[in-house]
Amino acid sequence: MTSNEVLISIDVETSGPIPGEFSLLSIGACAVDDPDKQFECYLQPITEAYDPKALEVSGLSLDELRRTGLTADVAMRRLEEWVRSVADESSSPVMVGFNAPFDWSFINYYFHRFLGRNPFGFSAIDIKAYYMGVAGSSWHDTRSSVMRKALNASLEGDHNALHDALAQAELFRLVRQRHPGPRG
Repeated sequence: MTSNEVLISIDVETSGPIPGEFSLLSIGACAVDDPDKQFECYLQPITEAYDPKALEVSGLSLDELRRTGLTADVAMRRLEEWVRSVADESSSPVMVGFNAPFDWSFINYYFHRFLGRNPFGFSAIDIKAYYMGVAGSSWHDTRSSVMRKALNASLEGDHNALHDALAQAELFRLVRQRHPGPRG
């Protein structure tokens, strides 16, 4: 990592497994190395489709979000503004996620659909794959419960997007501390 990269932990809660057919319902984010810099928002659903298990896990209500959530364009504009406040013009924001392919698919889709651009470009780091590579673990041992125990993490996710973003940022910091690589 160069000094002009700003790592941003992002977690999402959704109404189902894929963007477009299902909705992004909440976004939580924090700067990995300065977790007091935080972002959180809830979105109005853009489709009526939902997987009951997804809503059960998150505890979110589509009816409530239709009334209280931000429209997708406003939410993504606010997220972009926050990302740019954390990573200024001289910095490159890099998304960090726990099972990043899932979260990235929604973040990327929503940015492009509603703003026509993504401030992350195509930059995302998957914590599970990173840990597997540096720790030499199996994929099975990249489960958050296993990683938390191995790294003595203090935060635990609870399917609140901001809480999960904070917990995964801690995991990423701990992996880097334990396995610093060439920059260490």
